[in-house]
Amino acid sequence: MDKYENATPSNISYRDFFLVGFPGLRERRWLLVLPASCLYALILASNALIVSTVATQRSLHQPMYVLISLLLAVNVCAATAVLPPMLPGFLRSAKPVSLERCLTQMFFIYFTLLLDYNLLLAMALDRYVAICHPLRYADLVTSRLLGPLAAAALSRSLAVAVPLVVLTSRARFCRTAVIRHFACEYIALLSIACGDLTFNNRLGLALRLLTVTFDLSLLAASYSRIIYAAFQISSGGARAKALHTCGSHLLVIFTVYLSGLSTSIVFRFAKSVSQDVQNLLSAIYLLLPGALNPIIYGVRTREIRQHVERLLWGREPMPVTKDPSKRLPKTQPERRLPG
Repeated sequence: MDKYENATPSNISYRDFFLVGFPGLRERRWLLVLPASCLYALILASNALIVSTVATQRSLHQPMYVLISLLLAVNVCAATAVLPPMLPGFLRSAKPVSLERCLTQMFFIYFTLLLDYNLLLAMALDRYVAICHPLRYADLVTSRLLGPLAAAALSRSLAVAVPLVVLTSRARFCRTAVIRHFACEYIALLSIACGDLTFNNRLGLALRLLTVTFDLSLLAASYSRIIYAAFQISSGGARAKALHTCGSHLLVIFTVYLSGLSTSIVFRFAKSVSQDVQNLLSAIYLLLPGALNPIIYGVRTREIRQHVERLLWGREPMPVTKDPSKRLPKTQPERRLPG
């Protein structure tokens, strides 16, 4: 592999690459195989537990829980696109990865990331209707709505992932055959490409800015209305439940977008940051949601937590008791929150 490290630009274009994750560790990279494997097993087990719980419990067959299970299933797909191909790069005997496999991995990385964003938008829409228009929730948010939302999410994800892959496939890679990264990310491939890459860089930055700006604007507008409406609820229990549910979603949004923005800023503007630190930030960005989301939703969502506890330890869900002192006056309809 070392003979490819110092390759000089020429008329050739490499079609096979060596993924070298965390190059600063050199001979000690093999020590990362075990923790990476354990992390992958943890992501698979924790996400599968929540998804199977939602799938098997009829009481959880509601739009909010279905969206949560879809988000966790996407997390599993994202981790599968990154972690198994990462492990051989930690070994000296790693085989080269073809350009086609590299582009396939890049497609699934960005496709699943965009699906994450889109599902968070759908969950914000669900909570907006549930809290701001609770009496119309059953009519507006139905199983029929999930189909168009899924189609829109898939279309938007493809609209971003496909152009990046097509544009990258047309580049000429003559600098080196060694990618100093653990995955075939867009910026990692451009770092070994030759020629004028101005359009490639601008397109990647524009797609990231447009996507993040659009999503964060919608999320900020939605959750500001949600939080305002939650404080207008007369019932203290309903208000606490609304804020608790929104807190879980906001925690997930904070994790996904903050890690993504920090990675983009470091890659594009902090040139003095070492390659290992850049790789670590990418790993956090790509894998942290898959590790934290099942914990956030499994612990903070009472209905899911109770069913998981019954599945693991045989605990029966505690019945929900209604406190008559917290009921609203009969002259006003009580605002019941779906989910």
